[in-house]
Amino acid sequence: MLKPIAKLFLALNGNVKKTQIAAGFAWGTLLGLIPAANFFFITLFFVSFFFRHNHWSKIFAITILKFLTPLIVFPLDSLGWALLNLEALVPLFTTMYNMPFVPFTNFNNTLVMGGLAAGIILWIPSYFLFWGIVTLYRNHLAEKLRNSELLKSIAKIPFLKFIGKAIENS
Repeated sequence: MLKPIAKLFLALNGNVKKTQIAAGFAWGTLLGLIPAANFFFITLFFVSFFFRHNHWSKIFAITILKFLTPLIVFPLDSLGWALLNLEALVPLFTTMYNMPFVPFTNFNNTLVMGGLAAGIILWIPSYFLFWGIVTLYRNHLAEKLRNSELLKSIAKIPFLKFIGKAIENS
């Protein structure tokens, strides 16, 4: 968990575009809401490598959301149940279920469908939210963090030294 944090600070303080960092967080939001041992997660994870974004921000967002999953499992499950039982979509889901490979995706699992729908819905808001956070960090917080006593004390701890270096070397 510490390596993605250090790499994220290198990206935040480096020459990585704000849009790429925000896109990584948006991908992480989508992937973090889908159960990990699932066809959709695996496919979208590999597809994400064909797009330009910061992979460490994606991994950081996935990790944070996977830790928060027990808190959001019930809303995701309810959303998935509502979508799967939507009368207008039942014929589509029946057709998909009768296709040769599609049932292996577990699209008819309420948690998978809820996570996929929530990830798609939250994609654009999370992109703009993290774009704003990166802008705020670079314009107002980066210099204060570099000169803070907290960073200087972190840099003295051998176990966390590389995080302090990542923040200082910008």
